[in-house]
This record gives sequence, C-alpha cells and structure tokens, in this order.
Amino acid sequence: MKLNLLVRFMIGFFLLQSVLASAEEARPLQANVVVEAQVQRLSEELRCLVCQNQTIADSHAELAQDLKQEIREMAAKGMTDQAIIDYLVARYGDFVRYRPPMKSSTYLLWLGPFVLLIFGAIGLVMMLRRREKMPADKPISQTEARKVRELLDKE
Repeated sequence: MKLNLLVRFMIGFFLLQSVLASAEEARPLQANVVVEAQVQRLSEELRCLVCQNQTIADSHAELAQDLKQEIREMAAKGMTDQAIIDYLVARYGDFVRYRPPMKSSTYLLWLGPFVLLIFGAIGLVMMLRRREKMPADKPISQTEARKVRELLDKE
C-alpha cells in the first residue's frame, strides 16, 4: 500500500517536472517592439470609454482591450500616432482623448469644474450671510409655553 502511494507520488512529481521544464517566459503580444511601444504610448493618452476616469492602459474593461487591439492593428499597418488618434476622435469624439484639446466644443470639459466651484462658493457665501441675518433664538412667551404643554398633555 505504501509502495503504491510512493509510486503515484513519484509519477506525479515527474509529470510536474516535465510541465515546468517546458514552460516558457511570456512573450509580448506583438513581436515588433516598436509597435508595442506605440500601442503603450497611445494607450496612456486615450480614455477608456467605459471607466471614463482611466486610460486604456489602466483599464481592464473589454472595450478598452478591444481599443488596444484596434490600436495595435493600426500601428502594425504603419499608421502614425496622430493618424490613429484622428481616427479614434472621428469615431468616438474628443472625449476619447484623456486630455482633450481646448476648442469651442470642449470648453465645458475644461471650464465646467471651475464654473461649478465658483457657483458653489457663491452659494456658500450667500447661505452664510443669510444665516447671519436670521434673528437670534429668543425664549418663548408664557402663552406659547402653555400651548405647548397643552399639546403635549393631549398625547
């Protein structure tokens, strides 16, 4: 019984060794290092359309992986960075760029947070001034206290 268990263990050990011996280091997705460098560079400049607050390089969403593969295919065809970005902007709009250019259609993206911050500060100042003008709490009169006691006694 012990011999049979030892034989099984030895067979398993040698099978595991053969698998480990044939294992290779992971190869890049693309054999062309220049294309991979271009894909990485562009992936850091383009926004994931699903996550919206991450670059394609940082995102694990399926759409981000698809966009990365699309960029890889265009880069393998020899397209320049600008040509790939122009293609993606034409397809998805300026929102696909992680840093959209300053132009009339993107003013809201660039200036919107500052406008909201200014309106929030104005609203806060107005609320604090209104609070200052509110009358201070004054004690209630005897008649009001009697009415309150009557209401509480009913319950």
